[in-house]
Amino acid sequence: MNRMDPVEYHRKLKGKIEIISRAKIETREDLSLAYTPGVAKACEAIVKNKEEVYELTRKNNLVAVVTDGSAVLGLGNIGPEAGLPVMEGKCALFKEFADVDAFPIALATQDTEEIIRTVVNIAPIFGGINLEDISAPRCFEIEKRLSELLDIPIFHDDQHGTAIVVLAGLSNALKVVGKKLSEVTIVVNGAGAAGTAVTNLLLEAGTKNLIILDSKGIVVEGRVGMEEEKQRLAERTNQNKKKGGLREAMLGADVFIGVSRPNLVTAEMIKTMNEKAIIFAMANPVPEIMPEVALAAGAAVVASGRSDYPNQVNNVLVFPGIFRGLLDGRIKKVTMKMKLAVAQALADIILSPTATNILPSPLDKGVAAVVAEAVRKV
Repeated sequence: MNRMDPVEYHRKLKGKIEIISRAKIETREDLSLAYTPGVAKACEAIVKNKEEVYELTRKNNLVAVVTDGSAVLGLGNIGPEAGLPVMEGKCALFKEFADVDAFPIALATQDTEEIIRTVVNIAPIFGGINLEDISAPRCFEIEKRLSELLDIPIFHDDQHGTAIVVLAGLSNALKVVGKKLSEVTIVVNGAGAAGTAVTNLLLEAGTKNLIILDSKGIVVEGRVGMEEEKQRLAERTNQNKKKGGLREAMLGADVFIGVSRPNLVTAEMIKTMNEKAIIFAMANPVPEIMPEVALAAGAAVVASGRSDYPNQVNNVLVFPGIFRGLLDGRIKKVTMKMKLAVAQALADIILSPTATNILPSPLDKGVAAVVAEAVRKV
């Protein structure tokens, strides 16, 4: 099959999103209702009661996808313009899977305070903010501060969307191999936004023995030069104070979760893991180890971020439905309890997990409704 070149695909589309009018303007009466003088009445109603903005404007269904272009996919710090194709794609997925209207906001600054100030200033039009592709550790501070300053939900998908899908997939993978989350040893490679969020959610879900690594090796208490977020991770993980690199971390482990870089894991490393090992190699587009290599080395269940292998770990399973539920319920904060509930609901969609079927298909448009319902119930 001849596949279209991705650049030509985008060139042909000239952008993946557009704005269309919900108002039909064909007569003088249409014009007077949609614009002057009728629009003044809607403005006055909002002046009397600010909550009316949700009923009289599109704020009830509009999400900002905000980036500074500092951590785009596997491409790194490529800036706001180069990051726009990703942001447009995100907006297209919001609409396609959950009928959420989303708009890309690419900022020409990577200053934490300026980003926070800008988002606060544009927030009145939006019902929610999806932070996207902002590098760690700044993303933690930006999300925390915006959640405190604004009365609309703030969700950093690179962190929490990834963590929710991982927990859902891992829950089902553990059923396949007959192990319990509270008893397995988990290695998380990558201590950026995604790795930190995955670690925190797994700990909340009941993980007891988890080791996380960054580019310098195992995160352990007392290691010199760690920033505040990694110090907090060190306090909550690696209870046996293991030191060294990835090879040492994977020795005797049950689960490997990679949110790092390509080709870091070898077949020999997997062979040193416990029997029925689970591998989530999610670096994109090239994973930490290719699925067929991991399986040949003895892994029982393998997942990746790729669509050309079974068990794709894809955030599209989460963020459209999360925001559908948040917007419909006028929910102002995303909580840990909510994330755990969504992970459980996502896992439960697969009634009988197998080694090649631990997560719903990213193209399953029924998933968003399940996720939204889980959010509303919480």
